[in-house]
Amino acid sequence: MPLTSSERNELRKALESLVEELDAALAGSTESAQPVELDPPAVGRVSRIDAIQQQKMIEAHRRAQQSRLQLARSALRRLDEGEFGDCMGCGDEIGRARLEARPESLYCIGCQTARERP
Repeated sequence: MPLTSSERNELRKALESLVEELDAALAGSTESAQPVELDPPAVGRVSRIDAIQQQKMIEAHRRAQQSRLQLARSALRRLDEGEFGDCMGCGDEIGRARLEARPESLYCIGCQTARERP
């Protein structure tokens, strides 16, 4: 069943909130993603390795956030263009429950599952 106007408005609010949240998180983690200085003599080798590992984890998390932000902004554009809620794989409607959980979703559960299989 197609989304109602009220459901679309709720999903728009959720997407706008997600965009704001991700923008803020990315802005707040910019400093943490800076390269680790390797020169300070007070920092031992293990501490430097830990710092580098932590930086790599932060970078991976930032990339995931940037990707989700791009998907959320794309979903808002699709909402404006009247194409929101249609699966990019099969063309069927994406289930409302899925859109409520992940409003930036491009694929229905069936197509997403197929894409994730090796």
